[in-house]
Amino acid sequence: MSAYTDLTARLPGTPKTWLITGVAGFIGCNLLETLLRLDQQVVGLDNFATGHRHNLEQIRAAVTPAQWSRFTFIEGDIRRLEDCRRACAGTDYVLHQAALGSVPRSIEDPITTNGANIDGFLNMLVAARDAKVARFVYAASSSTYGDHPGLPKVEDRIGNPLSPYAVTKLVNEQYAAVFARTYGFKTIGLRYFNIFGAHQDPNGAYAAVVPKWTAAMIHDETVWINGDGETSRDFCYIANTVQANLLAATVADEAATDQVYNIAVGDRTTLNDLFEAIRSILEPRFPHLREFRPSYRDFRAGDVRHSLADVSKARTLLGYEPTHRIKEGLEEAMDWYVADLAPRP
Repeated sequence: MSAYTDLTARLPGTPKTWLITGVAGFIGCNLLETLLRLDQQVVGLDNFATGHRHNLEQIRAAVTPAQWSRFTFIEGDIRRLEDCRRACAGTDYVLHQAALGSVPRSIEDPITTNGANIDGFLNMLVAARDAKVARFVYAASSSTYGDHPGLPKVEDRIGNPLSPYAVTKLVNEQYAAVFARTYGFKTIGLRYFNIFGAHQDPNGAYAAVVPKWTAAMIHDETVWINGDGETSRDFCYIANTVQANLLAATVADEAATDQVYNIAVGDRTTLNDLFEAIRSILEPRFPHLREFRPSYRDFRAGDVRHSLADVSKARTLLGYEPTHRIKEGLEEAMDWYVADLAPRP
């Protein structure tokens, strides 16, 4: 039995109170659904800067009324310490997902990114420490590896940040380490690598590549690839990410805390291969995709050329075992994408 299978069998009999910041966002609402299905008490905090009310409505429709009754929502902002304190009160575990993502957004507006990702992060650390939260799990980022050329990426070897967003995520890790040393506060950082899945927003200038391309293909619109398409990423399905968060929050081994972990699969997929994978899955439903081809443009500022994670540390210390590679993840997510993105009759 895997560590995660064992955990999900035990949790319904030992309900705890979990705080999810950014609960109306992509990762946050997936965490919410899983925890409610496991009969946990959940508090959610969001200001809807990037999250959506319809995500919460979709989760409400997916769980039972009894499960939904265990959810308390707070509309608030992590940049306000009083909102963080209110959300942390009585909480056992914090899953801190709230942030302003996107490298291009941070280049265009570094001040707002800094406010959410550094000031907000520090507020959450202080509030969670004062509330005596048992474990603080936070969304770190593969962008922290910056210009380090080595592959696969190993947690203790990073380079120089390539964007303001990457700087904020590096500072998060440094603050977490200081809180561990100074206050004995238990934190775990999860360096996400290109997460995708249901509830991921395809709209807007900073949309992630999988939902953005899927929406464009469904609607027969141009798919733009930055550069030559041979840029590669370690795409990680949302179910793997949810698993990592729950394992990190509950891991009993003290040696596993006050660490950062790569959360990915350990596969490299080029943008060209990703395009073909999405196109081939969608083609039976959308015949216009048979001869559909992408368009290419210049490389994007701040992007790294290749990314590939070594996930052995998470496997060893957390019991993390990815259940979905990119093909399985795309196939599982595609029904949701089509239902959410396809034009209605």
